Amino acid sequence: MREFISAEEKRAVTLRSTNMGLYAESWFTELLVVVSLAVVAVYVWFSHSYKYWQKKGVPYLEPQFPFGNVYESFVGKRSMPMDVTDAYRKLKGNRFGGMYFFNRPSLVIVDPDLIRTILVKDFWKFQDRGIQVDESEPLARHLFLLGGNKWRRLRVKLTPTFTSGKMRMMFQTMVDCGREMADILEEPASRGEVMEMREIGARYATDIIASVAFGIEVNCQRNPEAAFRQWGRKIFQPSLLATINAVVNAINPRLISFLKLRNNATEISHYFRKMVRDTVAYREENNVTRNDFMQLLIQLKNNGCVDSDKPGVQKGDDEDDTWKLSIDDVAAQAFVFFAAGFETSSTTISFALHELAHHSDIQKRLQEEIDSVLKQSDGQITYDAINSMHYLDKVVSETLRKYPPVVILNRECNTEYKIPGTDIVLDKGTKILIPAYGLHHDPEYFPDPERFDPERFSEEQKAQRHPYVYLPFGEGPRICIGMRFGLLQTKVGLTHILAKYNIEPCEKTIRNLSFESRAFILTPKGGIQLRLSKRNKV
Repeated sequence: MREFISAEEKRAVTLRSTNMGLYAESWFTELLVVVSLAVVAVYVWFSHSYKYWQKKGVPYLEPQFPFGNVYESFVGKRSMPMDVTDAYRKLKGNRFGGMYFFNRPSLVIVDPDLIRTILVKDFWKFQDRGIQVDESEPLARHLFLLGGNKWRRLRVKLTPTFTSGKMRMMFQTMVDCGREMADILEEPASRGEVMEMREIGARYATDIIASVAFGIEVNCQRNPEAAFRQWGRKIFQPSLLATINAVVNAINPRLISFLKLRNNATEISHYFRKMVRDTVAYREENNVTRNDFMQLLIQLKNNGCVDSDKPGVQKGDDEDDTWKLSIDDVAAQAFVFFAAGFETSSTTISFALHELAHHSDIQKRLQEEIDSVLKQSDGQITYDAINSMHYLDKVVSETLRKYPPVVILNRECNTEYKIPGTDIVLDKGTKILIPAYGLHHDPEYFPDPERFDPERFSEEQKAQRHPYVYLPFGEGPRICIGMRFGLLQTKVGLTHILAKYNIEPCEKTIRNLSFESRAFILTPKGGIQLRLSKRNKV
């Protein structure tokens, strides 16, 4: 009986195993069919999308499934904006041309006259950047990301905070931080140490912006690991989720909200919002006022306008606009002021020093100008002294040409638009890409573009060149609102360094720089390593 039962059990087990095997094989086959159908469906969908520019009669770059024209950036060989630069070069000879971010069509503008039309003449048809904004994140409600009426209203409110009068008001903070930077560099310079100049520039810019935008003294130049500096690093720290967000946004921005994808920015948001709330509460409770950007934002929160530079005028352009900033609006503007200001200025300072280290003749001429101007101002770095340094302005301009912080300018068509001089009509929602880096490195406009030559920005050469082939800050109504502040901060930093030190290459210096593939801002891979030595002035 036991043997009989065991045999029956064995047959049952065998049968169950056979059934499970058949079920597993069937399940695997069905899964394989489903996956194959999904792949075919995606391929058909992408193939249909890839006919978009052909149907429009627009010259375009042949896409590669499923990457479109951004394979190089997808695999990390270069940044996605540099793919646009490559597209610009391939499309040269046309006024414009199409490319694809995965399956999404975008129009690359090549002709400077058409660039001017889009950025200025027909600006209101292209006023938005076309970036998906997470409305649930308070820090996303800042001037760079917003579009439509929200952007327009905020721009009007913030414009008076960046006048020359307001820059003078904040200038002493820049000078104090620049002096601190020069003093800190003295000891390592005397020892002949190699220094990473981008980090030094970042600490300098962070101290300035923490003071004027958040009203706090962080002193990260003396304490590189200060909490505020660490949070600044986190803002631009590449992450897998940020990469996934960029890819999904390129395919379909609406999927970000649908899939509930978010950058790992919750802690950053809480930190900066709390800092702003605490600062504003302290000032209002104790009647504290300071000559800084935060004080201007508090005025916009409480009064709906800032005190005008012109005596007797209290309102902005729109006398009937009583809208005021919320505390989260204040935090968002302070945050983007910090994020955009410290990174762009620090990279520009380091790129300029990199070029000056390899061009001793340009460095010497700039130092002679700095010495001459400071002698006239009794050794004091003043607002007027900085603005009278014309060769310094050329050096900074050439640095921004060769190394524009933002490689492309992006816009979105908010209505059907017929491209002037053609029968081509762009659909509402079409992405527009203006390749600043490509224009800046085009030998047609800047002969021998890899050569560093500040004289490109002499009045004579500027007059001979199309004004819309040099766009480090954008152009038109949406030009960078903090341009004046950024340039001033950069010039003050360079003046403090060059007045006291010579800049030299070292054994760790990389002559021909390459750039981080995952960075939004043009960022040198491995930093910029240089050696400083104390100047022996006669």
